Amino acid sequence: MMMRKIILLLWLSITTLTLSAQTLTEARKLYADGNYAEAKPAFEKLVKATPTNANFNLWYGVCALRTGDAAEALPYLQTAVKRKAQDSQLFLAEACNSLYLFEEAVNTLETYISDLQKRRRTSPEAEDLLEKSHNGLRMIRGVEQVTIIDSIVVDKADFVSHYNLGADAGNLLTTQQFFGRQNDGNALFITGLGDKLYYSQKLPNDSTLSLLTAQKLSGQWSEPTILPDNINEAGSNTAYPFVLPDGITIYFASDGEESFGGYDIFVTRHDPSDDTYFTPENIGMPFNSPYNDYMYAIDEFNNLGWFATDRYQPAGKVCIYVFIPNETKSVYSFENTDATKLARLAQIHAIRDTWADQAEVRDAQRRLAAVDDASAATTSNREFVFVINDNLTYYQLSDFKSAQARLAFEHYRQVEQTYLEQQVKLYQYREQYASGNASFKEQMGSIILQAEQREQELYEQMLLAAKEVRKLEKP
Repeated sequence: MMMRKIILLLWLSITTLTLSAQTLTEARKLYADGNYAEAKPAFEKLVKATPTNANFNLWYGVCALRTGDAAEALPYLQTAVKRKAQDSQLFLAEACNSLYLFEEAVNTLETYISDLQKRRRTSPEAEDLLEKSHNGLRMIRGVEQVTIIDSIVVDKADFVSHYNLGADAGNLLTTQQFFGRQNDGNALFITGLGDKLYYSQKLPNDSTLSLLTAQKLSGQWSEPTILPDNINEAGSNTAYPFVLPDGITIYFASDGEESFGGYDIFVTRHDPSDDTYFTPENIGMPFNSPYNDYMYAIDEFNNLGWFATDRYQPAGKVCIYVFIPNETKSVYSFENTDATKLARLAQIHAIRDTWADQAEVRDAQRRLAAVDDASAATTSNREFVFVINDNLTYYQLSDFKSAQARLAFEHYRQVEQTYLEQQVKLYQYREQYASGNASFKEQMGSIILQAEQREQELYEQMLLAAKEVRKLEKP
């Protein structure tokens, strides 16, 4: 009887070890393929069963970090560093940056880089992350006191349509709306006077976006000119322009060396006396973050401002914050403000945290409601938006003068609808691909390729159809 129990216990132990090994092998394969969400449950079980294992802590921490939970990842990555898991310092510093723990990120990376140097090794990735951590540490010392009155989460594809700027402030469009063709920049700004436009696109033999401007002369737009190198930094993307009515102050977004993370918002000023631009300045927190922040715009008449960010947002979505612009910049005291509170303010953890003056907030919210109501009244009778030329945009079928153009436009809308449906289908395929395992990705690869080809065909058909409409209308 005793022998049977011993054999049973041995069998159970061997079976448990075998299952654990299989689970670990599968989880490591998912991890290596970048399927962190699928690998995470297995690593969670393993690290709870063996909480001192360096690699289990590292792998679970990275899975938590890559699935958007830096706070959950932090203690596991800290353990991985203490247990000397390979390259764990990089992931710990990344998590610290996401949580605005910049001093810990800097200390971790400096120790890591120093250890590498002793072994005659380098890590460009660590050095780049250290620079961003230093930028974050510098910015957290100067968080601007700004009152944020509203926020809205929208689709990134058409987010500029939610900026209800007054006429004097200018006009924001997508480059596709303006040019009638696909373009790499997704926002185009026309000044309130309607005499200058700013947008971004990829130049020949360049893989990054550059900011360009054009001027309207005698009713025609001039050939675009590229803005100087101190704005269009080599090797970085520059986009999302906005110019104040003074014609001098320019806001834009860049992911260059002075950026904290992804796109950051910068400001520069034009000197018309010699047609030069001052060195751009990062406008700091809370506008900028470790994520992508862009499209800063001000309506001076209504004293309202907007900017967009993808911080804490799912793929394809952005959050637009509406704020009260400051006449002069005032920052929170780094020494006299609780570190946790300061981080919350810099992150925009809750917009109510910024409401120091309730009367000011209510007044601004009334102005915003009036602006939104005016915009809704203007657009309520619009059936569509179709640009005929630089000076003419149609919103209803009755706007067409030519019966042939009206029929051609109905054909254009059918093609456009098919194209949009194909875009949705392609997006769904890519979402499935991202969450699939290696064999599934291999199957989906050819399906996505065919869907991309079909999307391009429909896009070209849509452009030809739009061109035919404009040709027949001849306003």
